[in-house]
Amino acid sequence: MHRLIGAMSWESTMPRPSAACHSGPVATRIDYVDDPHAPAPNSLVPSVNCVVENEAGEILLIERSDNGNWSLPGGAMDLGESVADAAVRETLEETGVLVEVTGLVGIYTDPRHVVHYTSNDEIRQEFSIVFAGRPLSGDPTPSDESSKVSWVAPSDLGLYRMHGSMRQRLAHYLERSPIPYIR
Repeated sequence: MHRLIGAMSWESTMPRPSAACHSGPVATRIDYVDDPHAPAPNSLVPSVNCVVENEAGEILLIERSDNGNWSLPGGAMDLGESVADAAVRETLEETGVLVEVTGLVGIYTDPRHVVHYTSNDEIRQEFSIVFAGRPLSGDPTPSDESSKVSWVAPSDLGLYRMHGSMRQRLAHYLERSPIPYIR
C-alpha cells in the first residue's frame, strides 16, 4: 500500500544531486533522485533509519560528516542482526543515544533514488526501512559519522539543510498514520 502526501509527488520537490565537499577522512555521499544523469546502481544494501522522539516532542537528528546534511540516524544492516537491532545499533553509534524501536514508519525502495559513495564508487539503489523509536538513555554525542547531534522541534525542521528523502521520511512520521508508507 502506498500513501501520498498532498497533490504533488515528493519526487517533484526533491533537489537534484546534492553533495557538500568534505576535506576529512570520510568520503562524500551524493544522492540522486529521478536524475537521468545519475550513475547506474551497482549495489543494494538493506539500511535503516530511526525517527527518535523524546518526551518534549523533539526529533533526534545528526549532521552527516560525509555531506553536511542533517539526517535521521541510520545505516546499513550487519550480517547476524535484525533490522530493529540495526536501527538501535546505528542510532547509538551515530548519536550516543540508546533507543527502543516502537514502530514502523515505512519502507523506502525507490529505484529512482540512488546514492553514490565516492570512497569506493559504490552506487546504491535506495533500500531503507524507517522505524520510530524512543530514547532510553544517553546524551547526544557526535561520532565519526556525525559532526553534530541535536534534538530538534518539528516546527524547526525547515531550518536544517537536509535531503528531500529525509524530509519525506520525517513528514510520514509526523502524519502519525497507523499504516506504514511503502514504496
